[in-house]
Amino acid sequence: MTTLLMIRHGESEANRNKIFAGNLDADLQNNGLKQAQKTAEFINDNYKVDKVYASDLKRAFKTGKCIADLLGIEIIPSRNLREISAGKWEGINFTDLAIDYADDYNVWLTDIGNACCTGGESVKHLGERVMDELTTIASANDGKTIVIATHATPIRAMQTLVQYGSLENMHSVPWVTNASVTTFEYENGMWRCVKVSEDAHLSELKTELPANV
Repeated sequence: MTTLLMIRHGESEANRNKIFAGNLDADLQNNGLKQAQKTAEFINDNYKVDKVYASDLKRAFKTGKCIADLLGIEIIPSRNLREISAGKWEGINFTDLAIDYADDYNVWLTDIGNACCTGGESVKHLGERVMDELTTIASANDGKTIVIATHATPIRAMQTLVQYGSLENMHSVPWVTNASVTTFEYENGMWRCVKVSEDAHLSELKTELPANV
């Protein structure tokens, strides 16, 4: 059995400014770096980690590197762990998205499993690439515990696919918080979701996405 600890990145500059980042390479905000360090300590205290993989976007990679550095192991970047490629939405304030791209963004808000960012990637495609990448990683690391530093939409899509078998119910699955830990197990070709959005270790540092995302 392989255990995967999926970590959403710490609070980013995009999070703080309430903009849709997508593949925009937003860096960690100061609070986000503190969150990443707290999560690194939580992981170190509770797990024996064998490897750390991360999205190659700064906010996730730096979150993963905080963990890898504390554990004294290497970090492995992967483009397939990136946030959704958001096309025309990247860098746009959430409130403006609801005005400028009203139809497409309304689908995102009400039926995210069937959404597609205007000029960008569909949630279906994101779910497929993330599931494929995580299955490859889990299969190659049987019996190990692996950290995956990534983003909110990949974690939400993965949780939905594991729990429901498709993305149709993704609208009913909440976003995880910044620097939270969501645990999956993989054995004999089957996935299981064990814990979702563990964040008690963050205490007063906890942050989450606003309601209009």
